[in-house]
Amino acid sequence: MKRLFITTLFTFLLCLISVQLQAQQYKFYVAAESEDKVYRVSFDAETESSTIENTILVGEYPTENEGPHGIGVDPSGDYWFVSMGHGVPFGHLYKYEIGTDRKIGRVELGMFPATLDISPATGWVYIANFNLHGPHEPSSVSIVDGTTMDEIERIETGVMPHGSRLNTDGTLQYHVSMMTDELYELDAIEMGVSRVLKLTDSDSGTAMDHGMHQTGDGTEKGMGDHDNQNSHQPKVKPTWASPNPEKPHVYVAGNGNDKIYVVNIDSWTVSDVWDSPGKAPYNLEPTHAGDRLVVTYKGEGAVGIWDTNTGEQLKKIATSRKVTHGVIISPDDKYAFVSSEGIGGESGTVDIVDLQALEIVDVIEVGKQAAGITFWKIDE
Repeated sequence: MKRLFITTLFTFLLCLISVQLQAQQYKFYVAAESEDKVYRVSFDAETESSTIENTILVGEYPTENEGPHGIGVDPSGDYWFVSMGHGVPFGHLYKYEIGTDRKIGRVELGMFPATLDISPATGWVYIANFNLHGPHEPSSVSIVDGTTMDEIERIETGVMPHGSRLNTDGTLQYHVSMMTDELYELDAIEMGVSRVLKLTDSDSGTAMDHGMHQTGDGTEKGMGDHDNQNSHQPKVKPTWASPNPEKPHVYVAGNGNDKIYVVNIDSWTVSDVWDSPGKAPYNLEPTHAGDRLVVTYKGEGAVGIWDTNTGEQLKKIATSRKVTHGVIISPDDKYAFVSSEGIGGESGTVDIVDLQALEIVDVIEVGKQAAGITFWKIDE
């Protein structure tokens, strides 16, 4: 009887250890722009090691570099989407099934579809058409029905729009116009521009709302300054905008002037400007609690962890490659996953940053020019 008890206890302990070792598997997708591949990766928090679970070749033309750039997982967790920047001449949005990573469909969009986000309210996908190779003229944000894969609206916006991020309930979308130093707010339900903020006006102490509202039928209300876009010489060159889930703030990365702008969405003004200790901030992402902001510094190969309450950087950490790109944060706010492109023939990487210890705990190599990155789920 005693032997049976010991055996049973030993088996139970082994099962418990096995469960603990399998706990906290953080799963995410990252795109390698120069290899037309997307990687599904799992990070084990117990062993602090990562594994590539699947490598998905994306696009239609094996001999062409179509360039997967933006990537996101549907709020249902059933599908993931990736934008392909290069096309002939237009790019596309692709839809894949989670788990099998089987391609479901695609839809043609504008010139160089780049960053994307998906609304939990509607399931619609919002993609900024960056127009990287075209003339400096107003581009657009495409809205795609994630179920049918139809483009249901294309909204004219600024020059080189980038950094598509929605608020928590999916009713407002934010992005920046890189070549006109503007922050845009879209009404994600009515499908129109609701507000535009000139970031450079904050240098003189007055951040102005230019009051342009564009409805879904293409009509405009109010006055914008699009007539002057081609003559504007950008100073901020913003590349990303991301709303805080817990505060009335949107953070904007000033890639051209090494600053981070804090925009109060209630007053629609720049409430603070933080001088960045890092060169060329590119992407940024607040934690779900809203108390931290993780910023990638594309110009020096580093990532910064900021305290959003004090506006001070807690730590700057060198990344595994020199061209740091995207960042996503796990739902429990324990880890930031940071993609880096690499230089020349270097592989891209993802650095996993422990947001409590403020240090990199693992690095995994993926394909060249690792760019867009999105979180999938935590397996307990």
